[in-house]
Amino acid sequence: MSTSDKPTVLIVGAGLGGLLLGALLEKSGVPYTIFERAATVKPLGSALAVGPTLLPIFQQIGIYDEIVAAGKIMTHTRAYNESLRSLSTTDYGPIVDYTGYGNYIIPRPAFYDIMLRQVPAHKIHFGHRVLNISEEDGKVTAHLSNNGMYEGDIIVGADGAYSAVRQRMYEQLRAKGELPKSDQEELPFSCTCLVGQTKVVDPEEFPIIKEAICQFRAVLGAERPYTWGFMTTANGTLTWSVMHHLSKTMTRTALEQRFRNNDNSEWSNHTAAAMCDETRDFPIQLDDGKKRTMGDLYDLTPKDLISKVMLEEKVFTTWYYGRYVLMGDACHKLSPSGGHGAVTAMHDAIALANLIYAMPTWRSEDITTIFKEYQEERYPAVMESFKNSQLMSKRLDKGIVGALVLFLITHMPTWLWRIMLAKTVRHRPQVGFLPSIPFKGTVVPTVSPSEQKARTLFDTKQQEQQQIVQAV
Repeated sequence: MSTSDKPTVLIVGAGLGGLLLGALLEKSGVPYTIFERAATVKPLGSALAVGPTLLPIFQQIGIYDEIVAAGKIMTHTRAYNESLRSLSTTDYGPIVDYTGYGNYIIPRPAFYDIMLRQVPAHKIHFGHRVLNISEEDGKVTAHLSNNGMYEGDIIVGADGAYSAVRQRMYEQLRAKGELPKSDQEELPFSCTCLVGQTKVVDPEEFPIIKEAICQFRAVLGAERPYTWGFMTTANGTLTWSVMHHLSKTMTRTALEQRFRNNDNSEWSNHTAAAMCDETRDFPIQLDDGKKRTMGDLYDLTPKDLISKVMLEEKVFTTWYYGRYVLMGDACHKLSPSGGHGAVTAMHDAIALANLIYAMPTWRSEDITTIFKEYQEERYPAVMESFKNSQLMSKRLDKGIVGALVLFLITHMPTWLWRIMLAKTVRHRPQVGFLPSIPFKGTVVPTVSPSEQKARTLFDTKQQEQQQIVQAV
């Protein structure tokens, strides 16, 4: 396919959303370049659940088998109190009936490596930080830290919660008095998180690794403001996380100031180690008859692969302006309590790729139209995930609200849980410019306008090709 009739897309950020967008543009023949400020990708993080909301897409682009092979199927999660008394077991089995797909737990580094391979290496520029962005004469130009400049028709901010693209975009809107007050406020957070993944462990010492089904165990702190747990993986490791629930909502600026005043920077190299020391004695259930704690997992984890992060929560109002558009954490940062952060970012990528493919021209008015359609489609789904993650996090609140939410979650009737679970798998978009995957299961997916728009154009092109072949 010729790329002369397609816009050039500059993607800032090589996270999961940015990589999927690049992979989809690659499939559609749209020229693009990805810029990532980090010089190398460090295999940090714990694990994520990949299930029916994403697996049809991976079938379309030909990596389904690789994804499934890297994952371990998860059918249940178990929650315990600090004494390791079982609180609840949550059954995700109905998802297969609803969608025809299971849920797989995949170490985040392994998942990232698969996604990275979907984009030609020469189209990703690592160690390229975007310092400024300018727009004139129907083009947008990214000015980089190495004094380089790249020109395109669209620039996509896929560069995380503290997005440089969003900052540049908002500066321009603020100067014109067009930036809503809520978008000028800092990202709030009330939780920090310690994450890591052990080395491959001895299955004789840790027999839980032998289980064919992923063992997902979480402990809900009562006296201590923490939630912690682990998941077993297909590659013989345990991924783990510890969430520290702060007593009040903070911002990055406030936290930095607080630690400067205490002569102890939150962002030093020692903070992850300090949190490990503070939480070493937190008990976990490994089903081996031994008294185990998080310290056992820390000792099995390479120290440079343990990281501490903030868990911000905010959905911004302004997602686009001119030839700028945001996606993923750059416009909606969700708490991991709902497990939807990576999914929403990749769904953003699918919607954007569909609309860019179907765009009639790359004139400013057409770009504004597709950006408007993009936000109108994605915003309701994002808000649903945002509210769900907030509800899940409330079970950890102290007082009557937290107690009530925890009671409802742990004593929820099966029929009600099935209804809630069915709602979580309604959003199953596909790529409209690739052969579709037949829908399976009993829950009908919600309509994706961007997919329909791309599918109409794709089918028209396919018919035209067939007519040409028949004429010849």
